[in-house]
Amino acid sequence: MGKAAALCGGGGTRGLVSLLSAVPCLACQELPAMSAEPGGRGGGGPAGGPPAAAAPGSDTYKGWLFKWTNYLKGYQRRWFVLSNGLLSYYRSSATVRSDGSAWKRVKNAPAPVEKRGTQAEMAHTCRGTINLSTAHIDTEDSCNIVLSNGGRTYHLKANSEVERQRWVTALELAKAKAIRMRNNQSDDSGDEEPASQSDKSELHGTLKTLSSKLEDLSTCHELIAKHGAALQRSLSELENLKLPAESGEKIKAVNERATLFRITSNAMINACRDFLDLAETHSRKWQRALQYEREQRIRLEETIEQLAKQHNSLERACRGAPGLSSSTTGITSSAKGSVQSAKGEASDEDEETEYFDAMEDAPAFITVTADPKHHRRSGSNLSGASEGHPEDWNLEDSVFESSNQSSYNESTCKDLLPKKRRRTRIPDKPNYSLNLWSIMKNCIGKELSKIPMPVNFNEPLSMLQRLTEDLEYHELLDKAVKCESSTEQMCFVAAFSVSSYSTTVHRTAKPFNPLLGETYELDRLEEFGFRSLCEQVSHHPPAAAHHVYSKRGWTLWQEITIASKFRGKYLSIMPLGAIHLEFHSSGNHYVWRKVTSTVHNIIVGKLWIDQSGEIEIVNHKSKDKCQLKFTPYSYFSRDVPRKVTGVVTDADGKAHYVMSGTWDEKMECSKIVHSSHGSTSTEGKQKTVYQTLSPKVLWKKYPLPENAENMYFFSDLALTLNEPEDRVAPTDSRLRPDQRLMESGRWDEANVEKQRLEEKQRAVRRRREAEAVEALEEGKDYEGYIPLWFERKVDAVTGELICVYKGGYWEAKDKQDWSSCPDIF
Repeated sequence: MGKAAALCGGGGTRGLVSLLSAVPCLACQELPAMSAEPGGRGGGGPAGGPPAAAAPGSDTYKGWLFKWTNYLKGYQRRWFVLSNGLLSYYRSSATVRSDGSAWKRVKNAPAPVEKRGTQAEMAHTCRGTINLSTAHIDTEDSCNIVLSNGGRTYHLKANSEVERQRWVTALELAKAKAIRMRNNQSDDSGDEEPASQSDKSELHGTLKTLSSKLEDLSTCHELIAKHGAALQRSLSELENLKLPAESGEKIKAVNERATLFRITSNAMINACRDFLDLAETHSRKWQRALQYEREQRIRLEETIEQLAKQHNSLERACRGAPGLSSSTTGITSSAKGSVQSAKGEASDEDEETEYFDAMEDAPAFITVTADPKHHRRSGSNLSGASEGHPEDWNLEDSVFESSNQSSYNESTCKDLLPKKRRRTRIPDKPNYSLNLWSIMKNCIGKELSKIPMPVNFNEPLSMLQRLTEDLEYHELLDKAVKCESSTEQMCFVAAFSVSSYSTTVHRTAKPFNPLLGETYELDRLEEFGFRSLCEQVSHHPPAAAHHVYSKRGWTLWQEITIASKFRGKYLSIMPLGAIHLEFHSSGNHYVWRKVTSTVHNIIVGKLWIDQSGEIEIVNHKSKDKCQLKFTPYSYFSRDVPRKVTGVVTDADGKAHYVMSGTWDEKMECSKIVHSSHGSTSTEGKQKTVYQTLSPKVLWKKYPLPENAENMYFFSDLALTLNEPEDRVAPTDSRLRPDQRLMESGRWDEANVEKQRLEEKQRAVRRRREAEAVEALEEGKDYEGYIPLWFERKVDAVTGELICVYKGGYWEAKDKQDWSSCPDIF
């Protein structure tokens, strides 16, 4: 024991482990590592002997093995390298460094004949690698080894059973070590900054050293336990011998000391293991705390960057204010705009000039902000395609002024205060995980039309309610009634058409598909002066009819059919059908159609919605037009995201107003005082330079309510759409049970109820199809489903067949006579 103690004290625990490992009763051998690269057919090749041992402490194992390639070539001889839990193979052993990485042959070194040319270059490349931490190791016969990891399988063959056993043992040890390393690093996943790699490496190195020391202590413990047990057996045998009493007492005392020694060694190992567990626990806490601090720093940097951008925008807006603009002449400003258009992009030095992208189907144009005072003095000197009177912009009937000042003030955005208190919140959206496999499992063997989609993809509103949500900024139409000029009225109608998209920017969930015959009413006649009614008039294809009457002087109606196309990464939603708006006093009849909505990242990534296309609003009485362009989002574009631009023209094509803004925030309009033709663009189109007065804000989005992110990003109006009300029709969307259960957070029950309603609707459709077949056999005409509150007529303006309101609903509500309503719920 003196020598052992000396070795332990002089060489550390490694010396003690080496000494104790050499004891014959341990019955275990240290595996020699293959690090010496064989020359010719040396090493573990077909004609070579066992590989030479590696340097002490080396974790690399190398040698020749046969690998199955295909049925034509069979087993081929390959050089395998086992290092850091990875098994890689090469065609040649001369292309691998001592650390297992590939390297190219020295320029003047001779290459084997069969490795020259392309084959020699291919030999320098690693042909494949398999990770042992998740691999399965199996042996088929005396010389074969099978490695499988997911979809990759290696069939290997050794030269002898002894060599096969060496490889299997090395692979098992490397796999165990790789699994330990993976478990130790499982809590350190995520993106780390380069600056933290040194700290992380130091921490991992310390833990690795502690683990290594604990393994050494465990080895010592096992050896002490084994030798202690042998010592106790020997002492027990001595006690059984007939020895003098004094010798028996001494032997008994030695036996007790050996027992105490074993107990002490057990306690020491347990204490060391507890220490290592504590160190690992604290290391995870440190890593989490460090990661949290990094995330906080990134958020702070993003906030500072955002504040800097807002500050820059405020400075630009302040410098570009009408009161601060320089009084340059109109001709100079126009010439400057022409020069800028020739350059193709705006200069940051001219803070007064605004530029708009070219419209695809209309001439490109540029706007230049003019000084109203200057144009009062020199308005008679202006000449061009269209001239205006800037005095009208400042002295007109305060319609635009009221829009800019009071209409969009949060406290005075409504003309009348509501008489009924509406709800301001709904239950928070539950955090349910979506199991796609459970959905796919329920779809096996079913028709595509019968696949039940869970409510996880929905929001607790129906499509009829989403259609009604377009009326959130109805006061724009109330103000349009007061306009005396049809072109001014067109500006408000254009702003209203854009405002209907403001709620879609965060609303990625789909609304419930209405059942055939389902209705939805929104009676705000006393509060806001209008009442709205929607009805699902067709199921295949789905179509909804909408009618709104306002006692403040306008009526709106539409029939919308949704067409969609799935294009792999995104889904295009194309609303079909025209929207009609008529003002009672003037008789102006406006017609327009919606643009295409695109839902991106359908398969992978975060969903986001974009609007793109063009809206042409036509006043069929005065023939005024407004062409609005919704610019699609582009990562490489320098434009403002979600940008909308347009020009309002009269029947003669004379431009009066320029519209600009974004469909998720606000719309502005600028009065044109002069227009001229600029230079020709690179596409061959001639640009038009519009000189305008300062813009007026027509519409600005209301802020979302507090906690909106947990309430499906609903606006104030959307929160009230599904609020229970008395005296509504039994077919109203508020009474739909699956939608109500989802809003309450009971999604499992909502899924069951949704499936029941869909199956009930299918049964009604099958019965209607059977009636159609029966009528056809009898030679009778079958009308099919007839809408209850709407009827189909040919529109006198567009010539299209459209569902229009035929009356009777509000009278039935007053009488509470719903006998004609179908039982759909």
